[in-house]
Amino acid sequence: MKKLASLVAAFVLGSALTAAAVRAAPQPHLKSALQQLQSAREELQEAKHDKGGHRVKAVELVNGAIAEVKKGLDAANEE
Repeated sequence: MKKLASLVAAFVLGSALTAAAVRAAPQPHLKSALQQLQSAREELQEAKHDKGGHRVKAVELVNGAIAEVKKGLDAANEE
């Protein structure tokens, strides 16, 4: 019975450590997406002329995407 209790305790501890490692795991795809979106925003801001309002709208949309990716990173850190 003590062996079973020890095995269960080891399993629970191992599961908790694994869950903590997953929470703390880096988010390479989200971080890469964030960097690429920030680079795209810089390029759009450097572009000349307004292109019929489309450049400004694109910057707004990219800003929104950046905000969502940051929220995703925050959520991943909270899990």
